[in-house]
Amino acid sequence: MGKHAFSDLRSAAYCPRQCYYRRQDDDRGPPPEVEQRRELAFRYDELLDGADLADAPIAVTPTQLRTNLSCAKARFDAFDELSDPTGRDVLLTGKDCRGIAHKILELDTPVPSLVSAGSPPENGVWQPQTVHAVAAAKALAYERETPVERAFVEYPTYGVIREVALTTRRKAAYRTAIRTLESIDGPPPRLDDRSKCESCEYREECGVKTRSLRSLLGLG
Repeated sequence: MGKHAFSDLRSAAYCPRQCYYRRQDDDRGPPPEVEQRRELAFRYDELLDGADLADAPIAVTPTQLRTNLSCAKARFDAFDELSDPTGRDVLLTGKDCRGIAHKILELDTPVPSLVSAGSPPENGVWQPQTVHAVAAAKALAYERETPVERAFVEYPTYGVIREVALTTRRKAAYRTAIRTLESIDGPPPRLDDRSKCESCEYREECGVKTRSLRSLLGLG
């Protein structure tokens, strides 16, 4: 069995059926707008210093963005390294997986950081991103031959940074995602939770039918 891509692990944790269709897709690169949002994660110092945000792809007001970044700066000793990382877009190859870490922070021990173009949950990080963070940390630990027990996930359009400790529960979720990937040899069953289908780019290939707003309101 070959090494699993970080993106496949993340997708398997979100929806195995989506993962199946994504693996059949030859063009899986992020769209330009995603890259533009991620680029904000390399401008934290500039943003805090009052950079013009009129045309920036932010999801909150400039004041809220700077407030969030100020809170992150006060909370994390790693903020300077997050702002100006030693490594950027680094390919990591671990025992079971491989992929790109958007940042490698050279702290007391090396730490990977992943940059999300989306929104953060109220607390912590989304489950698929947890699996991705564990995968990156494990791959980095494998390469460096040193324990890596945490990672960061950044949501730069909100100015939010979250630390992810590699707890037993999170490592178990990573192992579950690996088992899921290794069991996929055809389209897996559809999820009972169809809320994930609304924004899925493979909805048509999947053939899932989602309810319209009219039907949800009892109008259709």
